[in-house]
Amino acid sequence: MQTIKVKPSSYIDMFCQLVRRHLLVLFRNKIRVFFTIIAPLIIFAIYILFLRDLELDGVKSAILEINTKQGINLNYEDYKKSIETVVDSWMLSGIIAISTITVSLQTNNIIVNDKENGVNRDFASSPVSKSLLIASYFLYNFIVTIFICFLFLIVCFIYLACLGEFVISFVDFLQILGILLYSSISSVLFTVFICSFIRRDATMGSVIMIFSTAVGFIMGAYMPLGMMPKWVSNICCFFPGTYTCSMLRYSFMATPITNMSQMLAGIAGGAELIESVTGDFGYNLTLFGASINPGYQALALGIFSILLIVINIFSANHLIKVGNVFKKKKK
Repeated sequence: MQTIKVKPSSYIDMFCQLVRRHLLVLFRNKIRVFFTIIAPLIIFAIYILFLRDLELDGVKSAILEINTKQGINLNYEDYKKSIETVVDSWMLSGIIAISTITVSLQTNNIIVNDKENGVNRDFASSPVSKSLLIASYFLYNFIVTIFICFLFLIVCFIYLACLGEFVISFVDFLQILGILLYSSISSVLFTVFICSFIRRDATMGSVIMIFSTAVGFIMGAYMPLGMMPKWVSNICCFFPGTYTCSMLRYSFMATPITNMSQMLAGIAGGAELIESVTGDFGYNLTLFGASINPGYQALALGIFSILLIVINIFSANHLIKVGNVFKKKKK
């Protein structure tokens, strides 16, 4: 049998061809692309149809409690648009944070299918470098994750604009984009590590289902960490996605919170309402009672990313391993 030799002009060409191959395999499968995109859209639809009213009811209850305590008449309808802008910004930033995990996880189907179908055996018998193949999987996942999350970010902006709630400044947008790029790195490192030990598509489906359900609660995207028991919220702070969610909320809610504060300045109960909203909606992140500002959150996410890089280096062989393909034969 004649051996087919791959003759790339350089390692960069080979690397680019591998990434291109992964992208083509994904986007040629329309069903797979659909399920990769649909996860954040389903959460988005659930929020619009069900959760939004519940979140707004929570603010109404906070206003009622403030009125009762201080004997004032702070009217919700007077600040309805400002409050709705804050609530929508809070939830949408959480959904985008979830998307960096769920989209990246769905994208790893290509890696698992390559294992299950023995495609890695073909790569092993070709001049393709093992390290290049591993790196190509990471870059492919990062490209798809960023692309789909950016599209969903645009959908969120359109939604806010349609409701007259788009108050995000250009600086806020640059911060959101930077956080999205930064957090996608840790998300890809995290999900690829998990999927490096999965060899069957059926197993992958179960993992995706479990993670897609649980990750939103762990990150505090569906429910503020402040509403959970202290020990649970402390544990959640050891998950990198928690910092992604919190940093995105700082950028998404910066202008809405400022506008709301200016509107309520000097009004009886205004300061208490701002404090209640920022506290109840997880605008602030605490670990063992200490408040963590965005700078330290970015540092924590960077440390998590470095740890994940080290872990992935040690588990790299599992990512492309099929049987004993890469094991040296003993004489």
